[in-house]
Amino acid sequence: MSGKIYRLTREMTISHADFLRSLPATLNNAAYTINGNEISVELENRVLRILLSPESTRSFGPVSLPVTHVEFVFSGYSELEVQQFLGRFDMYYRRGGG
Repeated sequence: MSGKIYRLTREMTISHADFLRSLPATLNNAAYTINGNEISVELENRVLRILLSPESTRSFGPVSLPVTHVEFVFSGYSELEVQQFLGRFDMYYRRGGG
C-alpha cells in the first residue's frame, strides 16, 4: 500500500461503549477488528485505523461527561474519500445541540 497517510484527532464526549455501538452503521457494516483500543478496517487497498484514548471525564459543575480522544489514520485513501468518511462519521455521531 502506498500513498499519503491522513491523520486527525477529535475529542469526543462519548464512552467507548457508545462509540462502538454506532460504529457498524458508520462503517456501512464493513468488517473490522478490535485489538484493545485500536479498531482496524481493511477495504480493498485501504486501511483505516481508529485509536481510542483511555476514557476520561469532564465535569461541568454537577454534570460529568465521558471524554474519548479518537485518532483516525487513513492509509490508501484519497483526500476526497477521507472527507466522505468524515461526513458519514459526523452524521452518525452527531449529538443534539447543533
